[in-house]
Amino acid sequence: MQPIRTFNVTPAIPEKLEPLRKLAYNLYWSWNVEIKDLFRRLDPELWDATRHNPVLMLGTISQERLQAATEDDGFVAQMERSAQQLDDYLARRTWYARHRSCEAAPTECYAYYSAEFGLTDCLPIYSGGLGILAGDHLKSASDLGLPLVGVGLLYQKGYFAQYLNPDGWQQERYPINDFFNMPIHLERNPDGSELHISVDYPNSNGNGFKPVYARIWRIQVGSVPLYLMDTNIEPNNQEDQDITDYLYGGDIDVRIRQEMMLGIGGTKMLEALGLKPTAYHMNEGHAGFLSLQRLTSLMLNDGLNFKEAAQMAQSTQIFTTHTPVPAGIDLFPADKVWYYLGNYCDRLKISKDDFLALGRLNPQDHNEPFSMANFAIKMATYINGVSKLHGAVSRQMFNGLWDQLPTDEVPITSITNGVHARTWVQEDTQTLYDRYFGPSWSSADPEDQKIWDRISTIPDEELWRNHQRAKARLVVFARERLKKQLSKWGASSAEIQEAGEALDPTALTIGFARRFATYKRGTLFLLDRDRIKKLLCDRTRKLQFIIAGKAHPKDTPGKELIRDIVRFSREHDVRHSIVFIEDYDTYVSGLMLAGCDIWLNTPLRPREASGTSGMKAAMNGCANMSVLDGWWDEADYVKTGWPIGLGEEYDDLSYQNRVESNAIYELLEKDALPLFYNRTEDGVPRGWVAKMKEAIRLNTPLFNTARMVRDYAIEAYIPASDRFVQLHDDHYAKAKELSIWKQKLEQQWHSVAITSIDISETSEVRVNQPIAVKAQVYLGGLTCDDVQVELYQGEVAENGHIVKGLATAMTLETCSTDGYGVYLGETSYTGSGLHGLALRILPKHPSLANAYEPRLIQWAK
Repeated sequence: MQPIRTFNVTPAIPEKLEPLRKLAYNLYWSWNVEIKDLFRRLDPELWDATRHNPVLMLGTISQERLQAATEDDGFVAQMERSAQQLDDYLARRTWYARHRSCEAAPTECYAYYSAEFGLTDCLPIYSGGLGILAGDHLKSASDLGLPLVGVGLLYQKGYFAQYLNPDGWQQERYPINDFFNMPIHLERNPDGSELHISVDYPNSNGNGFKPVYARIWRIQVGSVPLYLMDTNIEPNNQEDQDITDYLYGGDIDVRIRQEMMLGIGGTKMLEALGLKPTAYHMNEGHAGFLSLQRLTSLMLNDGLNFKEAAQMAQSTQIFTTHTPVPAGIDLFPADKVWYYLGNYCDRLKISKDDFLALGRLNPQDHNEPFSMANFAIKMATYINGVSKLHGAVSRQMFNGLWDQLPTDEVPITSITNGVHARTWVQEDTQTLYDRYFGPSWSSADPEDQKIWDRISTIPDEELWRNHQRAKARLVVFARERLKKQLSKWGASSAEIQEAGEALDPTALTIGFARRFATYKRGTLFLLDRDRIKKLLCDRTRKLQFIIAGKAHPKDTPGKELIRDIVRFSREHDVRHSIVFIEDYDTYVSGLMLAGCDIWLNTPLRPREASGTSGMKAAMNGCANMSVLDGWWDEADYVKTGWPIGLGEEYDDLSYQNRVESNAIYELLEKDALPLFYNRTEDGVPRGWVAKMKEAIRLNTPLFNTARMVRDYAIEAYIPASDRFVQLHDDHYAKAKELSIWKQKLEQQWHSVAITSIDISETSEVRVNQPIAVKAQVYLGGLTCDDVQVELYQGEVAENGHIVKGLATAMTLETCSTDGYGVYLGETSYTGSGLHGLALRILPKHPSLANAYEPRLIQWAK
């Protein structure tokens, strides 16, 4: 029976407790200890049963309990303190307010697009690290006061909930997200109707296009709004309603339809909300189609042509890649892109070939698929990987987009990921840090060492007792979850009862929790079963593992890894020492990060772009044992944990697995276990606690989203926003000028050449001996102001090429009217050996973000 009218029924909260509603709808509670404790205090069992969802909790709690709370002076006082904390947080003077000019601040807006956001366990619209990073990004943007807005999709069924069958095989179920009982707001028009936007999709019969509608929801993350689109509404047909059903759950058609809604719909959504971003951040290539809507809007509403609009869009967009291998990039067949987005050719007034070339490395190859990463890179002014190692890998991956440019000069930099400290450091530990470091520790500048030097003032005994309490909570939770798992499998009552004694809160506990993709090698520690069993069965130096994680529903090899671990964990002699916890989420993660002693990470280098779980572990004083990949490669891995190998990469995978699994056993037998069980008379492992302190001191300030988001603001957002103002003023005068100049550059560049070179020394030179160079350059239809000429020097490798070269600008001596320029330069070499010298020409214009933006270069022949 269809209703004739619907109502959104909200909780009936006594007037005295009305501040609870405001607190529930701002996710500031998810990283504020006192506010979380307030909701837990109201009804601890209901708080857990609702997956820590204050909105659902307030909607289902008994009126008797609410009435009792109104008469509890202690509860009311805590509520008023919590409400004041939120008000003070929103009104404080922030880092952004202190560091950004008053003229820029009122007009700035940074739009951050991501396919998923992991904010808290009661909002299951994320799958893993990418989403958690995006959620932490918003939280730190709020902490810093950045004028940032999030853009994403609201998934009706989200990512799956995991359960295991008796054989250990992963099964999936998809609980329906009840948006009206979540801490989210539905955006409405002034007349109270739902605010909708539409995106054009092809008709199923192939004739023309039709609008697909989405409504808009807002999640308030401190001071940062996150806007999400939901297509599960009328008048959309069922296929269109399903666009926002599952996260990463469909085929290639569903993927492109979702990415259209994210990029195109997200940009139209910001327009509908009256927001005018000055910088656009694409968190992975999923959001790349935002450029199509920006180009359309700039051409239709502002009268720019395609070249001018493309210049404006590119100059104000940022792209972050998280993909360390080509197989991880979204590639769509050209005919698929044309089917869904061919209508943009008419809107952009470009040909089909020019349109498809936007996502191709080689525009002349009509068989090449459309790469979302290539498209995003071409349409961005700032491109970065998410660790130093990943930046180097990305420069190599995408070198082809800058033909003839040395790999190490490819303009892809890196901003190493971080994690949001107040979210991931367990509550008792936060209180400890507040007491000894001061309340600013969670967002302090990494250069402010005086805060972190205070780690020495924390008594070893106090830090160790705090950690032991966290481990005890983890063991209790793991036992209860294991008993439930066994009960569902139909295990015997004896086995279920025995599970209540699994794990030992005094044993060295290793945690492994992440997505079960094969490259992460979740079973590497099991490669030598006899050797790991010997360690697990040692009653004098007890060792145990707690493992969790999900495989993608279509990843059969990943599911096999989980099954292997579960089967091993049920073997009689080790069942007390290894537990797999099903349905891994942020709540389980928090317990494991705080309660484990070692965080194990075994990716196949260099396939872990960054990895963030180890950062969270380190913040809680947990030592890392990891392959030198991602963030761990740039950490102080000797003082704060143990490296598995020294970054070696072997062609033979089975050999690499044997070498690195053996390294794990060696590290445990000879280093970790002896250090952990070497106790003083009071039972404290002083050497181990020293390593915990170093993990906290060295990693917390550096691998922190407070540092990370500051880096994005300084290196990407503020420069892009300034370029927006510069190019937008006077009706895009400078954007038009730059666009015309680039067109001239493209037309004339083929004729630019270095016609003669005079080098003062031709063979033998001494270290630090000056070498004078004079070059004549033919400029064709360009001027001397349009180019920069550089000396490029460095050691010569075995292949005859200069490696890790150093570029030095030459000085213009004369510029003739017949198209020639003469340039002078001087260089020298600081070391002996075989060195090389080359000359090159790059474009130059005051409005370019960098000389590599036009992707043009000429080398001396």
